[in-house]
Amino acid sequence: MAAPSDPQLALRQFPRRHDFFVGIDSDGCAFDTMEVKHKECFIPNIINSYDLAAVSKYVREAAEFVNLYSHWRGINRFPALVMAFDLVMNRPEIVARRFRLPALDGVRAWVKRETKLSNPTLKVEVEATQDADLALAYEWSEAVNRTIGEMVHDVPPFPYVRESLECLGDKADVMVVSATPGEALDREWEENGIKRHVGLIAGQELGSKKEHLALAAVGKYDADKILMIGDAPGDMKAALDNGVLFYPIDPGHEDESWQRFFEESLPKFLNGEFAGPYMQAQIARFQALLPSTPPWKTS
Repeated sequence: MAAPSDPQLALRQFPRRHDFFVGIDSDGCAFDTMEVKHKECFIPNIINSYDLAAVSKYVREAAEFVNLYSHWRGINRFPALVMAFDLVMNRPEIVARRFRLPALDGVRAWVKRETKLSNPTLKVEVEATQDADLALAYEWSEAVNRTIGEMVHDVPPFPYVRESLECLGDKADVMVVSATPGEALDREWEENGIKRHVGLIAGQELGSKKEHLALAAVGKYDADKILMIGDAPGDMKAALDNGVLFYPIDPGHEDESWQRFFEESLPKFLNGEFAGPYMQAQIARFQALLPSTPPWKTS
């Protein structure tokens, strides 16, 4: 039996009430919040926290590519920070300015050894190690959360999200599967009146998306009756690594994707017609939208 202090207890005890399970990502998937959060909250705080005004144009371009327009879209904020720095570290424009970006050594080491990459776990690490690099990353991440709390509100779900949730109500157990802090998720789903449609809101504090699905759904439901809906390759990987189904919300085509889900894909899922060629066609279209090479390296 899991210990009472187990932060993932809610996942392990997620109750099965129906034959079907649907996990839904939040930012960029259920809500049109990816662009505003990264462009107005994450990136300005990167530039401010790390004193990058001299190269802000290039850092912004790299961070937007990693977090929004590449096959890394949707990854956890801490590896994304490292990746954005790596992409610009040796850009000729930055070398010409003789600008040296922070190495992020402490963050790199922590990301490699920690499985729950969240502010609470980082705070514990900072207190234990007194690592200045980690302390700065924690300050940046807290600033991001504050900015999101101040700025990002009253953003409705994409069209057909509400209709899909209502349709699933008496057919499937639904859970939010996200890498966003739980407090922000709870606020967004509550203020839009759709929190009542989900059995659990799982954020970054409860582990990775792969863990969310593994602990809450795998083994409780038949694999072909478990579906993950997401807008990022990490959502797809979490599903496929668990041997369950995946439906993509295509970046830039979210309204169309949700209408297709409601009218076509959801009935196929419930009728056992989703797996195989149909799902593969959805994935192929999705993957074509997210490159791995940044535009400044291909132009």
